[in-house]
Amino acid sequence: MYKNIEKQTALELREQVDYQAGQIISRTLVQNELMSMTLFAFEKGEEISTHAAGGDAMVTVLEGTGRFTVGGQEFLLHEGQTLIMPKDIPHAVYGQERFKMLLTVSF
Repeated sequence: MYKNIEKQTALELREQVDYQAGQIISRTLVQNELMSMTLFAFEKGEEISTHAAGGDAMVTVLEGTGRFTVGGQEFLLHEGQTLIMPKDIPHAVYGQERFKMLLTVSF
């Protein structure tokens, strides 16, 4: 079930989370045993250190540019690009510049 977002309204996802100096801001839209869906806003230079997820994680960049390291391989993603980070493979996320993304994890 969706939460923290208006229903029956046309929305721009990137407008649903704001940047904040020196931080990573997140807004959870779905969290259950099957999936999670979260919006993120990264300030330039902010990062989520290397970790592994218990499900396949799909990221779609909504604005700006983010650097994703998956299993030691780097990917520079720009607005509109999507990447799948496989279950149990270590990955990290870095704000190459200010950027926003939608993260969907399927368990």
